[in-house]
Amino acid sequence: MRYFLDTEYNGFGGALLSLALVPEDGGEEFYLVLAFVGALDPWVERHVIPYLDTVPEALRAPHMSRHAAAQALGAWLSDDPEPVIVADWPEDLAQLAMLLITGPGQMISVPALTLRFEPLQGFSTAANSAVPHNALHDARALRDHVINHLE
Repeated sequence: MRYFLDTEYNGFGGALLSLALVPEDGGEEFYLVLAFVGALDPWVERHVIPYLDTVPEALRAPHMSRHAAAQALGAWLSDDPEPVIVADWPEDLAQLAMLLITGPGQMISVPALTLRFEPLQGFSTAANSAVPHNALHDARALRDHVINHLE
């Protein structure tokens, strides 16, 4: 199945702050927020941090360590033997791939993944999102756009 991905991170090339995967069939969504330490990019502090928890109650969870987030992601993806992850921004795919790595030469167990970059000229997930710069809402906007306008 296809899952639409969005992430939020601490400025250009910065640490992952949140990640969402939204299935194309409208089924169970995946959302996590990582615990963050250190200085935040001023733009991120104003436009991302206040909205991290603006998701349905069932998806709210304590902010996780990077290792716990990787384990949660691996467990969630294990239900699908051939997940296809779709993103409209390359950094989202990079952040997901880096989350799979848990240490030198170590990674979380996941099924074979297909990562698909879908550049969407003239479309902004944030501009079409119910809650801009929230990974879950942005991933939903991406899913809706791809399904309703590209297929």
